[in-house]
Amino acid sequence: MTRRRALTLIVYAPALVGKDGRTLNVIRGMETALPGLRLNWRLSAGGRPIALQQRDAWLLESVEDGGFPLICNGHERYPVTVMGLENSALFSPGGQSQFEVHAKLPLDEPVVAAAPAVLEAVAEGAHSFWGHASPYGYGSEVAQQFRRSPHGPERSPRGLPMLNLPEKLPAPEIPCFLGWLNYWSAAAARAIGFPDPARDSELLERARRTESGGWVVQLTDAPLDYDNPAHLDALKRAYERFPEIGGRAAP
Repeated sequence: MTRRRALTLIVYAPALVGKDGRTLNVIRGMETALPGLRLNWRLSAGGRPIALQQRDAWLLESVEDGGFPLICNGHERYPVTVMGLENSALFSPGGQSQFEVHAKLPLDEPVVAAAPAVLEAVAEGAHSFWGHASPYGYGSEVAQQFRRSPHGPERSPRGLPMLNLPEKLPAPEIPCFLGWLNYWSAAAARAIGFPDPARDSELLERARRTESGGWVVQLTDAPLDYDNPAHLDALKRAYERFPEIGGRAAP
């Protein structure tokens, strides 16, 4: 049986406060951005979908420990899932706890077409600093870019620049790495110097401005494939253009 490819979406936002309404904004935004999506199910302890009759009320009541439990679309053969969690200040940029939203969707044509709108909806709904959407498996590639020793290599095995660990970054507005689709809030865009019309014409062709003044920037037409030399070159160019990403810019 062929395993279905998946799109991973993560956004990084200020920590939740109490029964924070941003949780509902995230879920409703996803449903609006992806036609036909209804996230009205939770999972039992055994992993079986259970319908939520009062989804919104249940979701607000379930907010605890800085996040919310996994909810899904109830389709085991076409699963869409989303959950929220808190990342400790010890492991977050600027020493500030963060609210993270993690979603996973099938990587097919409808999702690829809707992915920029889905990322925008989730990121804006959570009031995120930054976020990304990338094909599942990107994490193992990014992990090889994190600098864990001052005496480590200057490049990853793919030839990509090494990045500082998130907890080493001075501010939460600074993106930790690049993905296929990148959400940069207005503050994040200012922090990395985007856009510069003279240098960013290629990126601006695949960028969209958000209602809050942020940006969704798409690096490649098709979902990012690290084995595709053209995609890898696009990634390298973007890292060279934005040395602030991953805390690589000289102080």
